[in-house]
Amino acid sequence: MTRHWSNRFVGLPFAEFGRSREGADCWGLVSVIYREELNITLPDYLGYGSVGDHGEIAALIEGAKTNALWVPVTGTAVAFDLAVFRRGRLPTHLGVVIRRGLMIHMAAGDCAKLADHTGGAWGNRFSGYWRHVDLISAGARG
Repeated sequence: MTRHWSNRFVGLPFAEFGRSREGADCWGLVSVIYREELNITLPDYLGYGSVGDHGEIAALIEGAKTNALWVPVTGTAVAFDLAVFRRGRLPTHLGVVIRRGLMIHMAAGDCAKLADHTGGAWGNRFSGYWRHVDLISAGARG
């Protein structure tokens, strides 16, 4: 039985501003997954003071949405799409879609975990899906 790609990232420890397997925040986890699984290097986006600076993080996420690297997904999300979530009223959290209804994300102060992104704690916080342009040109992966 072949292990799913996402299993290689479950349990990675949380580290504020982390961008490696030694520790990552939610964007760091996205960066590690994209680098190792897709050979795509993402920008660091370190323009915030701490993971508690929701206004600064939301501004970075909003700015990334206008960047040519990311395209909003209007249909069904596929593996490696980003799911964006609000904490309070601001979009400040990201997860990587594994398949419909399942994502991997970094739990602050804990580790990378699988979670339902369509219901449970995250369903009512959902803000939108985004796809990297290299995945559009390469075709959807699963």
